Amino acid sequence: MTRILHFADAHIDIATHGRHDPQTGLPVRTQDFLKALDAIVDTAIEERVDLVLFAGDAYKDRTPVPTFQREWGRRIVRLSQAGIPTLLLVGNHDLSPAVGRAHAMQEFETIPVPHIHVLSKPAFLGPADLEGLPLQVMALPWVSRSSLMATLEMSGVDPGKIYEELEARLGDLVRLWLDQQRNPDLPSVLTAHASVQGAVYGGERSVMLGSDLVLPGSLVRDPRLNYVALGHIHKPQDLNKGAQPPVIYPGSIERVDFGEVEDEKYFIIADVEAGRDTKVEWRRLEGRRFIARSVRLTANT
Repeated sequence: MTRILHFADAHIDIATHGRHDPQTGLPVRTQDFLKALDAIVDTAIEERVDLVLFAGDAYKDRTPVPTFQREWGRRIVRLSQAGIPTLLLVGNHDLSPAVGRAHAMQEFETIPVPHIHVLSKPAFLGPADLEGLPLQVMALPWVSRSSLMATLEMSGVDPGKIYEELEARLGDLVRLWLDQQRNPDLPSVLTAHASVQGAVYGGERSVMLGSDLVLPGSLVRDPRLNYVALGHIHKPQDLNKGAQPPVIYPGSIERVDFGEVEDEKYFIIADVEAGRDTKVEWRRLEGRRFIARSVRLTANT
């Protein structure tokens, strides 16, 4: 059995509400996100999970300031020092739309850090890539529209057509992995930073997400998969509830804005094993409570 800790959408540089802490100089909302991230890292270390899988969007800003990179790096280095293999999937908020620009987690790709693996391109990983873990991971980081246009020489093509092409190619790639590269004696995990048909969007829809590629629900519910670890949508949900494989968006680790006022925040512990149903634990994060009040203004107010 392999125990996986799955989380996503950390967005640690959110600073939309509140003041700055005079001692650290950090926005108090950033401290809230870092507190949640600390709880996740603490759990991974204390419970000795086999693998940490981050499904994208470390930041909100594609070009985070060095202070936020330092704070993210401190937490990731703790996982490295604990000897826990950690996969960092590049999300849309980590990736510059300009072709050739470095992504926001590039320091862990440029300077090798033990046990930390950045996934900036689609990849199939086996035990040799996962430090001997009896597991295979199929990874789909965010693919930008501009990169696809450059690759396919599709300049001037309608954006909808571009996403249709991207969705078709990613679907073909996953099916190829499942049909030809998958070892049926090992559990299989698919991780993606993307939208999936049937997912329910949270309040971030209008402010955090732009044009989306959408993966078909049938692709992620393939019974040959043991677990599907998703990121990108902030509302926690299992798109295959009560069935196998679990297809899970854990959601953002803290409330990003008042559109998420009703959402609880979680990370996931998943126990995966070939030939057995995957067991999933939703671990609740104690975030800052948001209080929403509606006020009606009239001419006499």
